[in-house]
Amino acid sequence: MKKYVCTICGYVYDPAVGDPDSGIAPGIPFEDIPEDWVCPECGVGKDSFEIAAE
Repeated sequence: MKKYVCTICGYVYDPAVGDPDSGIAPGIPFEDIPEDWVCPECGVGKDSFEIAAE
């Protein structure tokens, strides 16, 4: 599964870790996160994320 990075603050969403503080369990691909999820660091929406460089 691909990691995604916030283009605003640099937060990396790693599907192996998820975002437990926001109720996103480990193993959830970025594409399957609810559309109303926001970056836990800066609060922007999913549209401000892009695939992280490997």
